[in-house]
Formats: sequence, structure tokens, C-alpha cells
Amino acid sequence: MCGRYTIAVTLEELMIRYMIGAVSVPYHQPKYNVAPGQMVLALVNDGKQNRLGELKWGLIPPWADSPKVGYMMLNARSETAASKPAFQTPLRRKRCLIPADGFYEWKKDTAGKGKQPIRIVRRDRSIFSMAGLYETWTASDGTTVNSCTIMTTSPNALMAPIHDRMPVILQPDDEQLWLDRSIQEPQELQRLLQPFPADELEAYPVTAAVGNVRHDEPSCIEPISLETSSPNEQLGLW
Repeated sequence: MCGRYTIAVTLEELMIRYMIGAVSVPYHQPKYNVAPGQMVLALVNDGKQNRLGELKWGLIPPWADSPKVGYMMLNARSETAASKPAFQTPLRRKRCLIPADGFYEWKKDTAGKGKQPIRIVRRDRSIFSMAGLYETWTASDGTTVNSCTIMTTSPNALMAPIHDRMPVILQPDDEQLWLDRSIQEPQELQRLLQPFPADELEAYPVTAAVGNVRHDEPSCIEPISLETSSPNEQLGLW
């Protein structure tokens, strides 16, 4: 699954990257340890233009009895989303982009006794878009919650030694297609739901402190040295 990521850039950088003229986000600061249940930045298309706003990470279907169900829907498997009640409608009509500049996964160590957090980034360190779905849930008192989930796919060659899933990362040229509300047949989107090319990504070990959601600071994304002569060999990253 994809359960933590980073978006350690400014709001201005996001607006330039996605060519957004105005936003409804009251305040944003770089985030080094985005976690489930938090409000996350996302782009949606309203039928006329792309808009940047916030969604709660963990999709809550309209028919859910409680918003707590969102914690079980952090990710949507791209292979089966079209057949799942919670994801069928948003896959057809409510797709979003979730900006990031890296994501975390935990790899079992060679002894199988613990897990080492790994950060995966684009080689050029640029912002990328994870494919997402969103929904609106209304409580009995009339309050609404706009929430989202991140699509996942099978791992590429870089990710396979680390984890058996990875987020669907879209090529920039495919982002607008993913947001296009006129496309409602999942088959037309299938080619987008593929593992991102391994040679365009890098992975490196980071501090175990990222396991604590309260630890959200620049040190989260700094590479660390492992106690071996060859950290890359130990982790089997590249």
C-alpha cells in the first residue's frame, strides 16, 4: 500500500507546476510525513477548469454509516477498483491528482527482524502526480466530508525488493486525461494504471522516525547511512 508520502514544496511551486491561477487552500507548508486521515492537497476538474484544494485521505463512500471506514480505504487497487462498490462511481466520475515529491515504504531487513523506511523519489526530484479518486460523504447532521484514496499498482523493478505494491504515478502528459470528466469508461484509463518506469525513480533509506506521524520535519527526507559497507546491496534497491 501507499501509506505515507511527502510534498515538501511551497504552494507557489504547486501553482506553477499545475498552472493554477487561484486556490481555495487557506494555508499550506511543506510536509515531510503526510499520513492517513490528514487533509491532503489534491487537484480535481470541475468540468471547466482544474482546481487545487484539500481532501481527507481515506475515501468515505456516500453510503457509509461512519466516516471511520475511510481508514480502510486509503488505497484502491487499480486492477479491481472498477468492480468495488466504493470505487466504481469515483473511477468513472470523480478522479483526482494527488501531488507529491516522494513516498515512503518499509522494507524488511536482511535478518527479517525489523523494517527500514525507504523514500522513493523521481531522479530529477520533481513533483509528480499520484492517481486518486474522491468522494463526498454527508453526515446525519448535514455536514460533509470530501475524501480521497490513492490508486496502487504492481511494483516496478526498483520497488519489487521493497514492497509488493506502489502508487500509480502518472506521466505529466497523462494527468489531464485522468482528470477528464468526459471519460467514464474504465477501459479507456487502463493504460495509465501501470507501474512507473523504474529508471525514472530513485530510492534511499531514511530515519526510522518517519514511523511516528508527529515527526514532520526536513530530517525525515535526509538520506542516512546504514551499518554495512554497501547499503544499496543490503536493501537491494539498485
